[in-house]
Amino acid sequence: MGKIEGRWLESEQKAEILLSIEAAKDKRISMISVCRMWAINRRRVSRWRRKLFQGKSLANAKPGPKSPVHKLLPAETKAVLQMARAEQYVDLSHRILTVTGWDLKLFFVSFSSVYRILRSQGLMCMRGKQRHHNGRSLAPVRKELTGANQRWCWDISYLKTYEKGLFLYLYLLLDEYSRKAISWLVSWNQSAEQARQLLEGALLSENILDLPEDQRPEIINDRGRQMKAKSIKRMFDALQMPQLFARPRTPNDNPFVESAFSTIKTAPGYPGRFLDCEDARKYFERFFAWYNSEHYHSGIDYVTPDQCHRGLRDQIVSQRRASLARQQKLRKEVNRSISALTNYSANIYNDQTNLMTCSVIPP
Repeated sequence: MGKIEGRWLESEQKAEILLSIEAAKDKRISMISVCRMWAINRRRVSRWRRKLFQGKSLANAKPGPKSPVHKLLPAETKAVLQMARAEQYVDLSHRILTVTGWDLKLFFVSFSSVYRILRSQGLMCMRGKQRHHNGRSLAPVRKELTGANQRWCWDISYLKTYEKGLFLYLYLLLDEYSRKAISWLVSWNQSAEQARQLLEGALLSENILDLPEDQRPEIINDRGRQMKAKSIKRMFDALQMPQLFARPRTPNDNPFVESAFSTIKTAPGYPGRFLDCEDARKYFERFFAWYNSEHYHSGIDYVTPDQCHRGLRDQIVSQRRASLARQQKLRKEVNRSISALTNYSANIYNDQTNLMTCSVIPP
């Protein structure tokens, strides 16, 4: 059982310990020694023995007094429930409800007591017009990708300026297969019009409108007001491009663009703050040119997004593996040759040494 000091024990375990103590006493082993062996306080065992002697149960009782003196009065409980069910107060949280009750001198009860009262009556659901995330949202179904322009993801990120509380916004659209930054823009505001401009730029640069409707990419985004705007939804419906939504407060449903924002803001040359839109555009023109054509991306076997987008990833990776295998083979051959040459030289040296030794020794 191990050390039982500070542990809650069931009544059967307590009875077994008491029996072992009685058996030890028959063998002239003191109760103190047995308690030390069990690593249990002797006074605790004495309480168990006293309960048995008095005919009481060894089961664990609920701690604290059975009738606490600070128990809420029935009138207080009734006042809390009446106020909570009143129409003018149904939108208040339990804390605001409590403070309002204090100010109106209806009751003087703690936050936790009001919470317990409301929960006992099933009144602790979402109080107000807003609804909590129910936890039953389904993750977007992501089909397996085999090439570029099969699924795009996009999002918006804050960019700090030199004025506190004033931000620029970076709109970014990525291809999930190649991680290529297909379209981006910087703006002072978040709007559906800016989002539409971002998406139209991607459609034109990738010639998506020339593809058959069943070969056009699907779009995944979160549930921001720009993504759910009617103009954006109508555009995707007209183009026959399915729009997938990430679950609320679940960034892992749209991880690639989130990771790209992390790469952007942890780059060595990232300035941290921008003076204005023009300053930010100049920086991101240089950054995304580097990101797409020079950045070896770990998520796509360390090829650049441009190379992966053009379908060169498998070829480049296979060439690298073949070169590594050839070099490994060459390395083994060279090392074996050096080892053989070293052994041959050592044998010749030993033979010459033996000959010189033999010529010096007299017959």
